[in-house]
Amino acid sequence: MSSSIPTSNIIMTGMPGSGKSTVGVLLAKRLGLGFVDTDLLIQQHAGCTLQDIVDNQGYQALRAVEEDVLLKLDVEQHVVSTGGSAVYSAKAMEHLKKNGVVVFLDIPLDLVTKRLGDFSLRGISRRPDQSLEELFEERFELYSRYADITVSGVGRDQDEVCEAVVEALETQLSS
Repeated sequence: MSSSIPTSNIIMTGMPGSGKSTVGVLLAKRLGLGFVDTDLLIQQHAGCTLQDIVDNQGYQALRAVEEDVLLKLDVEQHVVSTGGSAVYSAKAMEHLKKNGVVVFLDIPLDLVTKRLGDFSLRGISRRPDQSLEELFEERFELYSRYADITVSGVGRDQDEVCEAVVEALETQLSS
């Protein structure tokens, strides 16, 4: 691991389809850190898929379970891939920021749409009447607010995004 990279956590945020989990795994391998995907922790906690939670209990229930899981998360030297709706909980984001650097993987709406396909089947926490565009605009502000570092995924493959995150971390820590 590079000596200038933090030994705290690296928290990945961004829209569904932005590459949080894929880039997170690559980043963890590159830096010799552990990896945790909070969507998987939520599903283990709830005993069902994210889509099942949304379908049977509603999007607010998913956000509540997500907040509970994030507030109980106690790891060090990990890359943490959060669910796209983690930013709706100020308490959870404050908890994550206490021992980590928050990285926002920023991709445009057209790329989100292309990667997601039918987003109504993806277990995404959103109001039933909310379009993907409305969700994107609402979340963009929150991702930007909590981000210590923003990395664009435009024109980059997963490996290039991973390297851009490493470079951004090194730049931030050397300033």
